[in-house]
Order: sequence, then C-alpha cells, then structure tokens
Amino acid sequence: MLDTLRKPEDTAPVTGGSDPPPADVILELRNVHKSFGDNHVLKGISLSVPKGSSEVVLGGSGSGKSVLIRHIVGLLKPDKGEVWVKGQRVDLLDGNELDRLRLSIGYLFQGGALFDSMTVEENMRFYLDRHTDLSKGEKQDRIERAVADVNLEQTLKQYPAELSGGQKKRIGLARAVILEPEIILYDEPTTGLDPVSIRVVSELIVRLRDERGISSVAITHDLLAASIIADGVHFLYEGRFIESGSLDDLRRSEEPALRDFFHGTEAYGA
Repeated sequence: MLDTLRKPEDTAPVTGGSDPPPADVILELRNVHKSFGDNHVLKGISLSVPKGSSEVVLGGSGSGKSVLIRHIVGLLKPDKGEVWVKGQRVDLLDGNELDRLRLSIGYLFQGGALFDSMTVEENMRFYLDRHTDLSKGEKQDRIERAVADVNLEQTLKQYPAELSGGQKKRIGLARAVILEPEIILYDEPTTGLDPVSIRVVSELIVRLRDERGISSVAITHDLLAASIIADGVHFLYEGRFIESGSLDDLRRSEEPALRDFFHGTEAYGA
C-alpha cells in the first residue's frame, strides 16, 4: 500500500536492463511508450504492482488508461519499454506462450462483454469448455461458485438482456474469475452504474483480493470506486503518471491537473 505522495521519478524502476522484477512483484511496466501515428499516448509509464495488491489508475477521458491496460495482456506492444507479468516479458511473447500467460489474467471489460445469445450459465461454461479439461461436474461447481461470489445465483438461466447494468458487471466479474486467475484487470468497472451498484461491484473486487489473493489493476475515473478498491493510486495525465500515492495524498496534491480532476469529478458526483 502506498502511504505517501510520490513523484514518478521516485517510483520508476530501472529501465536499462532486462532483469525480471523481484519475486513479490507480479506485474511491472518499465518506461512504456506508445504512439499511434503522431499521437504519443504513453510517454514513459512505469508501474510496479506487488502480489495481492489492488492498484488504481485514475485519469480523465483520453488520458491513455485503456491503452496502458491493454499492454499488460499483450493486446498492444510498446514502441519502447518493457512489460513484465509473473516474471515474463509480455512484450516479447507470442503465440502459445502469450496465450498461456493470458489464462492467468482475468479481464473485466467496460460493458461486461457477455454473449447476448447465451444464458449466464452458458457464458460461464463457454470459457471452461474452451480453456479447461474439467469434468462436467467440476465445471458446474466452478460456475456455481463464481456466481455465488457475486451473489447472483438466481441469474444462471437468464440472458444478458434480462439483467440490470449492475448485474451485468457482476456477472462479467464472475466470468473474469472463472478460470481462477492470479491477476484481474478492470477496465472502467463501474461506468454507468448508480452509487449503490458502484459500491457493490467495488466491494466484490476487494473481496477477491482479500479472500483469493488476486492482484489487480483498475482503470477508472470513479472516485467512489477508487476509494474502496485502491491500495495505491496513480494519476495519468498527458501520457505520464504525475503523482502516485493514496487517494487522500492525491486529493492534497497541488498539481493543477489533479486539482482540476478532483474538483470536476466531485462537483458532478463522479
């Protein structure tokens, strides 16, 4: 957990070599740069996530949050820098090696990304059929445990169109844990939800950390979610982390971009 405000230069790891991170660090980005044409989105991002930690990346729309998180699972490759997950250089992996690593990483998409033509149960089973050799009974046990974790056992036979926005998020979270990952990445996990649902989803994320030891990175602009989820917070602005620390540390920051962000989001109840 980060207890004091830190500038990026205080936290950035050494980027010159390719030695893996320490054993207690499950995920690390080192001086990651990414451009799309003339648009330089990431300008030297460094982030270290200890095992069992829940880190939050805050930032406004268009700040590069989604681009950052996609590097962790190899959906994007950095133009410069290194991406380490579980001691492996993700940016150097391809094919079967990358696929194997991805199976240890859950991903909660903004919209839940459920298959509309499948029931909740079928959505869950699809991933187990595709990626495991579990017996039918073992798969059913895994499915029932996952939906129980999010308190939605009654939805197994329902289709996504029959679920509320908050329920879709929770079922998306259940599916993200169905393969028992060591890491979960959350892409705006509470977007579009009311405050009660935001709290429910955020507290589920904390439970997964505390009960299963799952490490996580959540990208969000939701301060209520961040206040519940975060062990450490990192503020992304114009392609760089300009502050890292606890949420209270960032609230007290004199950085103009941070002051504008907190004033704007709190003024509109975000």
